[in-house]
Amino acid sequence: SIYSPIMNQLAPIRAAMQTDRGRVREHNEDFILRQEPATSEDEAAYGWVYIVADGVGGADAGEFASEYASTQTLAHYTENRDPEHFGHRMVKAMHSANTDLRTHVAERNDGKRMATTMVATVVADGRAYIANVGDSRGYHWRNNSLRQITKDQSLVAKLLEEGAITEEEAASHPHRNVILFSIGSEKKPKIDLFEIALAMGDKIFLCSDGLTRHVSDEEICTVLENQNLEQAAEQLVQMANDRGGQDNITVAIIDYSQDENDLLTKEQELRVAMPLDDGSSDPTSLNRAFLIPFTAFLSVVEAVLILLVWLILRV
Repeated sequence: SIYSPIMNQLAPIRAAMQTDRGRVREHNEDFILRQEPATSEDEAAYGWVYIVADGVGGADAGEFASEYASTQTLAHYTENRDPEHFGHRMVKAMHSANTDLRTHVAERNDGKRMATTMVATVVADGRAYIANVGDSRGYHWRNNSLRQITKDQSLVAKLLEEGAITEEEAASHPHRNVILFSIGSEKKPKIDLFEIALAMGDKIFLCSDGLTRHVSDEEICTVLENQNLEQAAEQLVQMANDRGGQDNITVAIIDYSQDENDLLTKEQELRVAMPLDDGSSDPTSLNRAFLIPFTAFLSVVEAVLILLVWLILRV
């Protein structure tokens, strides 16, 4: 489990990420990766990056594919310093990682298939850019409402979209693990890109299908509403394990809001740094307070001068 506290003077972002082997698999073929800026310059150049990958191929092949593709994606993304759309940069980076993985498999030449799903998000300038290939998912949570942003690139999702099967049939379909696109499986996989305008309090939720095969969207929504970041990540993984843990389980929660304790501290700091607004610090109020007695003084002087002139003229 990884937790990132809020960083002063940068975007109000906190995140928790957790991955687990599950109850059935001998290896964890999922992989999580993130890059968070340390300076405002890094934030402007790269934003906040979070990646969830689910390897395909079994044992060392799946584990290698998810980790290698994730690290290569991040490397290509950070190498590209061109001032272009954050989302497009991520998609380009994922395509480059796909080429790298395919090249590695060809050079290895041991007959093993290596591929991975990937869902990655970049949060920058009050927006979230989500790139996805395969059936790992990206969600948007707001005001206790959860909406799936990505579209599953799977055989079952395709059949469901075409009306060939029902929701109930999809849940237990024998080929529900068959994905149509992945990094490493073909020369140029289909990578979807989505963009969301964020509001304070929003959350971006990423996960592998090891979670969603056991935990419903409604349950995810409830946990995100009632638990803090670390507790939510741990509880969701535990729920999937308690219900069989048939696959590796990975979750990432990106919270676009300030913690209440951080807000309280900032408010206290402001109160110390700035006196209460009683009008005394307002330049306009200061001028008004000075002009009233000064005007009265000038009136007295004017009256005295008029009296002196009158007396002199009488003499």
